[in-house]
Amino acid sequence: MTARIAIIMPCYNCAAHLATSIGSVLAQTYTDWELIVVDDGSTDTSAAQVATLDDPRIQLIRQANAGVSAARNRALQAANSELIAFLDADDTWAPTFLEAMLKALDAQPAAVLAYCGWQNIGLPGGRGAPFVPPDYETPHKLETLLGGCRWPIHATLTRRAAITTASGFNPRYSHAEDFALWLQIATQAPITRVADVLAYYHFHGSAQASANHARAALQLWQAQHDYVAAHPAMAKRLGRDTLARLTHGAVLERAYVSYWARDLVTARSLFRHVMRHGYGNAHDWKYMLPALLPLRWHQALLRLPAAQKKQPLSHKD
Repeated sequence: MTARIAIIMPCYNCAAHLATSIGSVLAQTYTDWELIVVDDGSTDTSAAQVATLDDPRIQLIRQANAGVSAARNRALQAANSELIAFLDADDTWAPTFLEAMLKALDAQPAAVLAYCGWQNIGLPGGRGAPFVPPDYETPHKLETLLGGCRWPIHATLTRRAAITTASGFNPRYSHAEDFALWLQIATQAPITRVADVLAYYHFHGSAQASANHARAALQLWQAQHDYVAAHPAMAKRLGRDTLARLTHGAVLERAYVSYWARDLVTARSLFRHVMRHGYGNAHDWKYMLPALLPLRWHQALLRLPAAQKKQPLSHKD
């Protein structure tokens, strides 16, 4: 008998965290699920751990390392369930996650996706307050979504048919693969919010995917660009200025954050991207142009006394 919900878990060298993540699945109050773990070429004991689990609802698939998008797509091919949830092998859910998300979708048959609040656990400096994303079902839904989906992949429950229509995850993205999929799904049909914190992202250090800030920002921009190119009518509705602000402007904001944190390598990459697209005002270009200099010259320029004055984190001054 087919479970109503398929939980897709890509896994690459997560032996240290796998038991906790799968444990949060086993602790769910809703029990009609199947868990498909795709071991993406791990070199640790991840696959062996899953293989020892005595639960017929858990399926292990092994493949050579191909990346997270390919792993999720492989699991989608194996899934037979009506609904799909995603949980990475180092993250967790509250015990009522599946129950609450299913209730939200059942209450709105037209909705293709439910999303909930989440919390980042383990960030240094006491950061990581619980966060509930806004309600996206407003007259400004397209603009808000294009600006960014403010939920992680494991804070969703999605109708499988919607994922299939969107052709799953695009392997060209290693950072913004979920954002690209949500754009395809959530702009075509209603989505619904569960205003409770039910998903937990666990920060384990700089080795996680979000660590490469420049690549993450540029792949998010690429996902936006690809979506706009494929939906010219929607792009026309937003207008050129709004599109530029949501795309190039977002990259510029991330560049400034890196710049004032003195992550100059990231900032220079993002500044050069923005300049190639001719975005920004005269104030912005004053900060961007030195990114064309050799790195050591740029570093020397920042050591000048006049450059030591504290500046705001945004270009909107």
